[in-house]
Amino acid sequence: MFLQKAQDEVVADIEARIAAWTFLPVENGESMQILHYENGQKYEPHFDYFHDKANQELGGHRIATVLMYLSNVESGGETVFPNAEGKLSQPKDDSWSDCAKNGYAVKPRKGDALLFFSLHLDATTDSDSLHGSCPVIKGEKWSATKWIHVRSFDTAKRQSVNRDCVDENENCATWASAGECEKNPSYMIGSEDYYGYCRKSCKVCSS
Repeated sequence: MFLQKAQDEVVADIEARIAAWTFLPVENGESMQILHYENGQKYEPHFDYFHDKANQELGGHRIATVLMYLSNVESGGETVFPNAEGKLSQPKDDSWSDCAKNGYAVKPRKGDALLFFSLHLDATTDSDSLHGSCPVIKGEKWSATKWIHVRSFDTAKRQSVNRDCVDENENCATWASAGECEKNPSYMIGSEDYYGYCRKSCKVCSS
């Protein structure tokens, strides 16, 4: 699910700390996404920057990602970077999963946060930012993700830019089929004060 930006004091404080850490303004960030992985669940390696112009119209590319680990994982669940330069030099013992041995990896530890950038300093995309979540082998994994764009991603500007019947995230159709329109209507559909990101997939647009 997603937490609305600055929905309470805790979320606002976290967003302010992320902005101070990344040197990127709060308004450039998307809503924080909470993820839960159970045994065997994973996320295939992918890029956080966009491959199409439509997703770049609002806020531009995602320049940075902050992954916050909300729980310890007994085994597995590492974040792995298959293309990272340090993948061959990082020492790994038997406490690492086989998946983690395929790249530079970070173990999920409660209270830790991982920051990586998806663009080079010249604003070109960085293929070394390819990353995935290794399968959870034992235990469960909770994490929070914050994506940050090169320009403002504020709701007010979204509302003025686009009131059309569109999806503003490439995963909207998948989330809708998984029942997120009902489970997380605030993010998916929106409210009186908040314009949803997946109105098209949730089929709530007026004809």
